[in-house]
Amino acid sequence: MKRILLPTDFSDNAFEAIRYALLAFKDIECTFYLLHTYTPPIYHTEYLLGSPGQIGLGDIMHETSQTQLEQLQSSLENLYENPKHTFKVHTAFNTLLGEIAETIENENIGLVVMGTKGATGAKEILFGTNTVHVIKRAKCAVLAVPPKFEYEAPKEILFPTDYEIEYKKENFDALLTIAEEHQSRINVMHVRTEFDLTSTQEKHKLQLEKLLGDKALFHDMPDNEIIDAINDFQLKEKINLLVMVQNKHTFLERLFIEPVIKKIGFHITVPFMVIPQL
Repeated sequence: MKRILLPTDFSDNAFEAIRYALLAFKDIECTFYLLHTYTPPIYHTEYLLGSPGQIGLGDIMHETSQTQLEQLQSSLENLYENPKHTFKVHTAFNTLLGEIAETIENENIGLVVMGTKGATGAKEILFGTNTVHVIKRAKCAVLAVPPKFEYEAPKEILFPTDYEIEYKKENFDALLTIAEEHQSRINVMHVRTEFDLTSTQEKHKLQLEKLLGDKALFHDMPDNEIIDAINDFQLKEKINLLVMVQNKHTFLERLFIEPVIKKIGFHITVPFMVIPQL
């Protein structure tokens, strides 16, 4: 049984991400953990010392969060009636990042599915702050769903890579589950440089070929910036899911810290899965 964590701030984008998870895994036995975290709007010394103005505030917020989660669970069970799916709700007085990390550890979570932006996400920002932190620190795969994404089965998956890392089956469990369930084709994209692959890269490529088997189609792209290469590929081929491994060699770190104007060039309009290098 798959264990999937669904953080929510009750925004439309969060609901869209949850919907994506329920549809993408509709024929797979799953336990979905609906998670909401809260902190008092005035979380400082007065709260910690039990100031009269703050007493009971935590309890009220907990009850509100719990009620909203239970209403969400009921709505999902009615809208997407599925005997293969079980829901658990969890609310916590904690930061979102902290609670996600604890839940992944305590519940043996294999995948986090969340929106790319929160309730106040600005259009020019590629990923909301919470999504960035979760992607960078989660010890399992994270699947981020962009706003207003109309669900489409992940039949065509794009996986850009430079063959600089080892590919281990346990890291790719979520991707392989999706690919097997939807009979997906995984388009492995390598951006050529003026140099041939090193012996280490060749070894890693063979690992990946063995891991993905007949699900994979390998592409060598002309020497290019990785963002341009991804955009060019999406123009030529219909892609339903973008997948990358988070490691020091990829452009993900740069993507999150470079100025907004550069990020706008990254036209990501499909769900984006990031696999940690464990």
